[in-house]
This record gives sequence, structure tokens and C-alpha cells, in this order.
Amino acid sequence: MKKLGNKTPAQWGFRMPAEWETHEATWLGWPHHLRDWPGKMEAIRWFYGELVRKIAPGEIVRLLVNSATEARQARDVLTAVGVDPKRYELVAYPTNRGWLRDSGPIFLRKGGARPEIAISRFRFNAWALFRDWQKDNAIPEFVAQRQRLPLLPVAHAGRAVVLEGGAIDVNGRGSLLTTEQCLLDQKTQVRNPGLGKAELEKILGDHVGATNVIWLKDGIAGRDDTHGHVDDICRFVTPGTVVLCQEKYRGDENYRRLGENRERLESARLENGSRLEIIPLPMPEPLYFRGVRLPATYANFYICNAAVLVPTFNDPKDRVALGILAEIFRDRPVIGIHAVDVVLGSGAIHCLTQQQPAR
Repeated sequence: MKKLGNKTPAQWGFRMPAEWETHEATWLGWPHHLRDWPGKMEAIRWFYGELVRKIAPGEIVRLLVNSATEARQARDVLTAVGVDPKRYELVAYPTNRGWLRDSGPIFLRKGGARPEIAISRFRFNAWALFRDWQKDNAIPEFVAQRQRLPLLPVAHAGRAVVLEGGAIDVNGRGSLLTTEQCLLDQKTQVRNPGLGKAELEKILGDHVGATNVIWLKDGIAGRDDTHGHVDDICRFVTPGTVVLCQEKYRGDENYRRLGENRERLESARLENGSRLEIIPLPMPEPLYFRGVRLPATYANFYICNAAVLVPTFNDPKDRVALGILAEIFRDRPVIGIHAVDVVLGSGAIHCLTQQQPAR
């Protein structure tokens, strides 16, 4: 690849593809952080086995493991659930946590006669919440070196820019969804002190190819370590269509939050000036663990080559959400995966996965 020189990645033709575009691989990090899932680690390992089993038929799964012990655990689980060993790679690399959507690389693609893949190198600091993030922050460099991909640093005024993959969602044509609660916060979990909307829009334009940023307000209620990631509330499902979570019960805190986000989407425009089509997605009944509300949502689904994988919660609305998504994604099956245990860690399927685009 030519050196970028004074041009930005976007000026060279790089963009972040939509999730439904073809993947070469999905990256995951084998679970090991006991504080994420206290008393649930055995169940979480089997959850990972099911996740890999559904992803692997359509693309390679690259699974980061901390140690030889974890590699044996992963191999034993994947063998037990019937995953073809040719469809996954165990990659030795130490991590703090396994939330690869946020700590893993944000991949870019440049089309043309000779397509190219690169990594937009944002910084990760554990959602400006935890102190142990140094290993996770180095994942993009490791992946770039292992896959022999260009690493494109992102900085503003000489300082590295913090961004997690779950904070944004794109349609692959230039439009990007995010929330003010996450990216503009200057009090609670401050990623980028002093950076405002205009600066962030330019950064997103230069480094992921976003020509049109759609700002929602807040994420969902509950113990959400991310402080408002958009992949819990609203997702692109086609270049012109989003699904948006809705709460029908007026007494629920999410009723106001999600209602305000709908108002914003109704007045928003896509990169071509057209209005969005907004499809409502239900919220499950509030899910609690030891009195603490968890961020359970159907929007945290993952679009892989072989399927759309949707978290489910032993809730009557599970089948409603799966039905809505099945009507949208007619080119691949929509599959529910039980996520009551995994959401205890404040995330679900989308939070754990990171796609590497195909060339």
C-alpha cells in the first residue's frame, strides 16, 4: 500500500464496511476475566462454543487465548460442540478482557481492482472506567503485524483518539450512528477530554469514512460499563434502514430515552439526503442480577456471513425480535442464542465479536 503522506485514510479511499458485507474472519477473545462473569465462567465457555459453531460455517474464527491452558479449554469446548478444527485458529496473545468489539481493531477496506484492508488505530482505555487495559490496547498492533495489514494511527492535536467499535455503527455508504452520552461525555467516563462534536465528526470522517454522523442521545438503562454504546439501541440493517429498540411501558426508564432517540432519527437524513426507514425492535423485560439491572437488548446482534446471531433472554419477546430480524435478513438465517449468563458481563454477542472484512 502507498504511504498516506498528507492524505487521510478516507482521501485514499478507505472506509469502514457495513457489517453485512462479506467477512474474511471474526475475531474473539476466549473468556478468562472472572470479574466479568462471577460464578458463571463454565457457562460462558459453552456460550462461546455455540457462538463459534454458528459463525465458523461462513468464515474463519480467530480466537485470542492467553495461555496454553486456555487453548486446551477452547479446543475441548469447540471439539465437544462439533466445530470443524479447520474453521478456527487459536491465536496466542494476552488480553485483559474478551470484549473484542471494543478493544479489537476497527478494520477499513479500500475497493478497486486490488482491494486493500487496513486498521484504523484508535486507542482503547477500557471505556475510561477500569485501570487494566494496557494489554487490550495493544491488540490492534498485534493483529496488524500478524495479518500484515497497514496500521493507520488516529490522533488529534498530537494526542491519540479513544474509540470503541461498539460506540459506532455504519451503513457502509458514509452514514454513522453514535450517541452523545458516550462520545461527548466530559464528566463521567471521559474518553477524549475537550473534544466536541465538530472535532469528532472530522475524525470519524477522516478515519472511518463517515461523511454523515447521526447523533442519538443516550443508551439504555442498566449497568452498562460502556456508558451509552449505540450497538445496544440502534443498528443499521440495510444502507437506508435501522432497527431501533422501543419500550412500550411508560414507567420504564428506557421509555423516555428510546423515545427521544426515535425523534432524532425521524428528523435525521442519510448521506444521500433521504430519510431513514425505522423499524422498531422490542425490549425484553428488565433483567436483574442481585438487584442490579443488566443491559439486556436484542440490538446487540452480530451479522456474520452464515447467520445473524441474536441474544435471547427467556422472554416472550424473544420470538418477536427474531421474527422482525428474520423479515429483514432474508439472505441468511436469524438465530437466537441464550444470553442471560453472558449479559451479566454488561455486554452480549456484538460486544464480543469483531469482523475482519474480505478483500
